[in-house]
Amino acid sequence: MSTRQVFEHSISIDASASQVEQCLTRQDLMHRWLNPALRCDPIGDWSTDLGAKSRFVIQVPLWQPALVSTVVERGPGLIVWAFEGFFDGCDRWECTPEPAGTRLLNRFEFEIPNPLVQAGFNWFAADWTQRDMASQLRRLKQVAETQTNSC
Repeated sequence: MSTRQVFEHSISIDASASQVEQCLTRQDLMHRWLNPALRCDPIGDWSTDLGAKSRFVIQVPLWQPALVSTVVERGPGLIVWAFEGFFDGCDRWECTPEPAGTRLLNRFEFEIPNPLVQAGFNWFAADWTQRDMASQLRRLKQVAETQTNSC
């Protein structure tokens, strides 16, 4: 029996919501903040339009598990990827304008159908995943603010 888990982090960024959103929609910018152990490969042409598919590969020695993701919700400042594989769930990225920039929310909601994989995740990777989400937001903030300063 799997249990649904939710990890949620947010950060304030000194950039407009559209500039922050570019860090999520442009593959070149995404690879500047994405964890280096992750690789995001488009299935077809790269896109974050509704229905677009990609494969996120976790690059670890001896095993490279992958999640196929599909953009299931899209709007200005909003991208929700649904994924299936050894995890099933969604990854929500939402930009909310603030007086001094943008608040970026990342909500990772998932379940792990296989009880052995779930136990291993909870034992080994749950805390690491939480820390990594916060680190990715800090790196994304740096990329977005650098893009703002270079204009």
